Amino acid sequence: MTIRQAFARFWPLTRGDRRWYVLVCVCVIAAAVCETVAILLFGHLTDHALEQGSLAAFWHPATAWLGVAILGAIIGYLGNSLAFWSGERFVRRLRAHVFGHVQELPPDFFQRHRRGDLVERLSGDVEAIEQLVVSSAIGVVSAVFRIVLFSAAAIWLCWDLALVTFALAPLLWLAAKIFTGPIRRFARSERVADGAITSVLEESLGTIELTQAYNRKPAEETRLDREAGAWMRASVSGARRSELYEQVVEVLETLCVLGVIGLGVWEISQGRMTLGALLSFAAFLGYLYPPLRSLGELNLTATAATAATERLAEILSAAPSVTDPEHPVELEHVRGRVEFDRVGFHYPGAGTPALTGFDLTVEPGEFVVLTGPSGVGKSTIAKLLLRFYDPTSGQVRLDGVPLSSFAVRRLRESITLLPQQTLVLRDTIRANVAYGRPDATDEEVVEAARSAAADEFITTLPEGYDTVLDPSMLSGGQLKRLTFARALLRDTPVLVLDEPTAGLDAASAHQIITPLRALARNRTTILITHDLSLAQYADRVVALSGTGSGSDAPRVGGRLLSAAREL
Repeated sequence: MTIRQAFARFWPLTRGDRRWYVLVCVCVIAAAVCETVAILLFGHLTDHALEQGSLAAFWHPATAWLGVAILGAIIGYLGNSLAFWSGERFVRRLRAHVFGHVQELPPDFFQRHRRGDLVERLSGDVEAIEQLVVSSAIGVVSAVFRIVLFSAAAIWLCWDLALVTFALAPLLWLAAKIFTGPIRRFARSERVADGAITSVLEESLGTIELTQAYNRKPAEETRLDREAGAWMRASVSGARRSELYEQVVEVLETLCVLGVIGLGVWEISQGRMTLGALLSFAAFLGYLYPPLRSLGELNLTATAATAATERLAEILSAAPSVTDPEHPVELEHVRGRVEFDRVGFHYPGAGTPALTGFDLTVEPGEFVVLTGPSGVGKSTIAKLLLRFYDPTSGQVRLDGVPLSSFAVRRLRESITLLPQQTLVLRDTIRANVAYGRPDATDEEVVEAARSAAADEFITTLPEGYDTVLDPSMLSGGQLKRLTFARALLRDTPVLVLDEPTAGLDAASAHQIITPLRALARNRTTILITHDLSLAQYADRVVALSGTGSGSDAPRVGGRLLSAAREL
């Protein structure tokens, strides 16, 4: 991806802040004008006060110079502060944009990408793009205007010296062009290595008990060292190229300055130039070369940022697996009738189907247990019902309406999922229970906890419902009851439970039976489980059979081995 393509991809996100960028540029221009006036005052002071030794001629230009310097400092402070503020606003907006898109992507996207790498893209890569889109854009405007202003002043002072200066300036551009390619390659490698390091750290810390139990500390250290070595090689190589560029430019600038001073001495010897004019010209030269150099450096910075742009573009190019219809159906009241009609489904990239010709109807308020061996598509059924995916063939309907006819948000407001993994937030108990209904009152939160048999242990915690949850402070059964309370508070007409007793011992599993029955009461419930002891509480048990290549991409014939049976 070129710099122009990268800029065009993310520049639309600056909409709403562009007036601040204009104001920053105005401050930059004003500061440059102040610097120009200060240099001219310096030349005047040299010719009329220093050279003549006149103290009387000193005070007026000195006072004016001080005033201009103070004004320039104020303008510079305001401009730089505004530039930093507007840049951070862009980072915040871009991160929210990418994060919002990521949350719409299907589960298989997260299986293909390491979590740590995604975190790095949402942090470091986002900040690199700000350097390209905002900081570099403002920097280019600043550098170009300074070059124009200082060049005009130099021409006004001595046009022939100015022409010599301009003739040598392309050398700086040529140096930047030569170094651009290698720096881009190393920047891309460094970004990839950053993501790999973050992934290794996240994975290792997330499985620390396994690492310790299996004595895998040396292996994990070797894995981190391998990724860190790749990052170091890319980082050091890029730093070497950047430093070499800096030194080459330094030599070129010295060459230019010596050439100009030599010609200036000749101009003075011919009486065509005063000492003050030469010093002023040298000062303008000192102000002219930094923006020329900065244009080259900005090109290198923008080039490095394109690596981050490519990584974020990969995320933004990933399409959600489902979208809202143009004219979504709105049901005033969802009864909860669920139908799977000859449903077939392939996971993206999988060679075998997860479901083939699957049929199931669950009536409003009915409690159905889905059971069967691992890999026959039980969890796939839950994903299709929540519309994480659309079926490859057939239809899934809610109250007779195909799920694809609903807005995704509206559909999921009617269905509560309790996934197999007990998911809690590092937040208060109250916030965890109210996660599905943030507008719930304190009384409703407490009532839901009581119905889930969770209030008793919550009130024994140091801060009660305001205790910040640390999963280690509660047992598996207690954490599971918190998730039941969350589902009860949400109070949707359809409930899907995926292995609610998984990971619990017999005593803990028995403790959740009462809240589970309370949760399933008067709502359509589909319970996915291997624990057949739960079948006694169901209206119907449906057993699935089939063979599959694995739990993530199973194959199932979709046959119902046991018809509906009343218990």
